[in-house]
Amino acid sequence: MPENWRSRVVTQGNARSPNRAMLRAVGFGDDDFSKPIVGVANGYSTITPCNVGLNDLTDRAEAGIRTGGGMPQRFGTITISDGISMGTEGMKYSLVSREVIADSIETVCNGQSMDGVLAIGGCDKNMPGAMIAIARMNIPAIFVYGGTIKPGHHNGTDLTVVSAFEAVGQHSAGKIDDAELLAVERNACPGAGSCGGMYTANTMSSAFEAMGMSLMYSSTMAAEDAEKADSAEESGKVLLEAIRQQILPKQILTRKAFENAIAVTMAVGGSTNSVLHLLAIAHSIGVELTIDDFETIRGKVPVLCDLKPSGKYVTTEFHQAGGVPQVMKMLLAHGLIHGDALTITGKTIAEQLADIPEEPPANQQVIRPWNDPMYAQGHLAILKGNLATEGAVAKISGVKNPKITGPARVFESEEDSLKAILDGKIQPGDVLVIRYEGPKGGPGMREMLAPTSAIIGAGLGDSVGLITDGRFSGGTYGMVVGHVAPEAAVGGTIALVREGDTITIDAPARSLHLHISDEELQQRRAQWQPRPPRYPSGVMAKYAKLVSSSSLGAVTDLGL
Repeated sequence: MPENWRSRVVTQGNARSPNRAMLRAVGFGDDDFSKPIVGVANGYSTITPCNVGLNDLTDRAEAGIRTGGGMPQRFGTITISDGISMGTEGMKYSLVSREVIADSIETVCNGQSMDGVLAIGGCDKNMPGAMIAIARMNIPAIFVYGGTIKPGHHNGTDLTVVSAFEAVGQHSAGKIDDAELLAVERNACPGAGSCGGMYTANTMSSAFEAMGMSLMYSSTMAAEDAEKADSAEESGKVLLEAIRQQILPKQILTRKAFENAIAVTMAVGGSTNSVLHLLAIAHSIGVELTIDDFETIRGKVPVLCDLKPSGKYVTTEFHQAGGVPQVMKMLLAHGLIHGDALTITGKTIAEQLADIPEEPPANQQVIRPWNDPMYAQGHLAILKGNLATEGAVAKISGVKNPKITGPARVFESEEDSLKAILDGKIQPGDVLVIRYEGPKGGPGMREMLAPTSAIIGAGLGDSVGLITDGRFSGGTYGMVVGHVAPEAAVGGTIALVREGDTITIDAPARSLHLHISDEELQQRRAQWQPRPPRYPSGVMAKYAKLVSSSSLGAVTDLGL
């Protein structure tokens, strides 16, 4: 094996080093000191179905590393279940966990001088957290996705976790009874794996495959299928070859890779959270990427896939139809991704896609033919205006009324808005404003899945708008606008909106506007006072002090 990989483990490999004694205690023999030491960052947890199967994948990944000639060293990292914490104070810790995951992987790999790292994760923040760390360290790395959950079934309908949230809204609106609500809840999540639509976890795994940091087809495999474990083992072998060749993240995570990831996210109808996470990863690797780049690519790329939340199908069906490689080949054939971008295998994207046809199989409806897309342009729109001078993110696919003008219904938290919806106090034409839920103001930028699902369940999805400086779940759809920046906590215009003010959400014009005069706006701004911190100490206090605007990815090391 070439000597260049050994620079990170010279102390372990040096026969005169006492460090070898410590490694013998964890299983190293004489011959193992000449092998690459590979960190295996394992996000296993029984707290969420997304991560409950990761130990088995870790075992297989370690087997692949050993077969490839390396010495795997397993360590744990954390996860927060977005679905379980949704609608609670605990959801504020979700985005914070992205930074904790990144910090923990970076700390262990650099502290122990790892030659490479294989990261395994399942729930939403596992993917970006791991990739932020990989970008910071720039050692050979690969990401292994834990896999998607299989759909639940009830009365002939496929269910996902979002079905349970929407059922709560339907129940409150009197559309279903107690028995039906319980039946949906019992059947929505049948086993291990991440939420089954093209929600945040599956969106980010698809983006990483598009970027070349995961193996082809691996991002859409079901968690409980044998091919998922086989892919984990193969990932270990591929990583060892990357260590030998010194294929580094900076060679893979280029501007072209980010453009490929954005294009694929648009084509599959992915989560609004991808904007936040890709900006953060780009910051960590030193690639210039802005929120406006998403809008530029959106205008060029059609939505090719009919996937939940706004579509019909779940991710396991997308996988059967050809998955991310099929979509990428269609985009490549029309000049919308960069075929010369490198992957962790050492091959280019074009080489990886060489044997895939340019049109999807005819016997399926998940991936649409190029000449018959779901939508002619991408679904993630960047809106700006006096309500969001830095930008905001809207998912406009499946929206029947892409322009709404109505009276503001102002709420200072997610809980207050949800109560109003469930109590029947929101009327068609209203524009809900949920503020002080941003990165600093929450802190933690909670996802508003509970109120948006309640709106859908109440039958108001096409007639009510919602804006927030918080985030949305990947399962959210409707005329909703998140990531409004600047946020309320720093005096953004969203903090100055009053009950009854007229607001326009105009997706075609990419505009978010508060209809008051500049003079009135200035007067309100002069009267505004910042709120005291909600958390005086601990991780949330540190996060609120360090975190940047959502328009910059809500990173915590900007300008340090």
